[in-house]
Amino acid sequence: MKRVTTPIRPLIAIGIGLAVASAITMPNAPGLLAAPDLRLAATTRTVTTPAEGAYWHTRTLLRSTQPEQFGRGANRYWVEERQIAEVWTSTDGKAWFGLRSLGARPKSAADEKAWRRDGSPSRLSRPAGDGPVTLDTKVDKGQLIAPKRSSPFYLAEQKLSYEEVQKLPADPSGLKAWLTKAVRVARAPEDAVDSGVAAALLTLLRDLPAPKEVRAAAYRALLTMPGVRSRGTAKDALGRTGTKLFIALDRVRHRPETEVIVDTDEMVSLAESLTAEVDGKPATGTSTMLQVGWTDTAPSVPALP
Repeated sequence: MKRVTTPIRPLIAIGIGLAVASAITMPNAPGLLAAPDLRLAATTRTVTTPAEGAYWHTRTLLRSTQPEQFGRGANRYWVEERQIAEVWTSTDGKAWFGLRSLGARPKSAADEKAWRRDGSPSRLSRPAGDGPVTLDTKVDKGQLIAPKRSSPFYLAEQKLSYEEVQKLPADPSGLKAWLTKAVRVARAPEDAVDSGVAAALLTLLRDLPAPKEVRAAAYRALLTMPGVRSRGTAKDALGRTGTKLFIALDRVRHRPETEVIVDTDEMVSLAESLTAEVDGKPATGTSTMLQVGWTDTAPSVPALP
């Protein structure tokens, strides 16, 4: 285990779930630190090329609500931004990123009426502390960013190969212990260690091609973390059933609170919702995982949902 100076890999640069991980304060000191002896190669688990597909693939519908209303005078309305984000990752660490804006729109029927009274603008603007915010209501063509080179998988700021991801501890206590030491190696403040571990456990439920038994260990370990509570069975926006977890990470910027719905059969995240503070005002967002798992379908510009 070693200290990594490269920032956490932006699997979904604007993803709601990654807002939790990226908010953790972990200084990037140069050079490597003395690391505890937790070599993943010591495991006896056999590593094989996945038979399920060529890429670990996530396809996510992202929705976020602006922290302030748009419009003029009595015609004020809340606006929701929508995007499709996709990531394809091969076992050698190459990652393709697809992003497509579905356009901003009034959040509710009442907001739509106020928007129409405001002249139904296709471009929405409002002032903000760090400059004006401008949104477009049109769907764009999308883009696909291809990798220039292979790169490691990142977990708790550790560089891991695909083989090392496969060899992560498959028991909750062992995985939690490994991640705790990884976060400390990354020089996180002591009161941020639990937040760092919880964020890493969430990453294993969606972003890394970890074996199902490791994902199951991540879910069970998450249930033991301070600030994490189970809220029983729930359905996501697509009507899929899972277990809802409430997560309050204390030592992070913007004071986020997250709710996650986990498919406890496949051990993957189905949906996440985040409430945080932006410029002292509440901001909300949701991510619905449309696909999580292996695929043979080649990377392409995200299709419309």
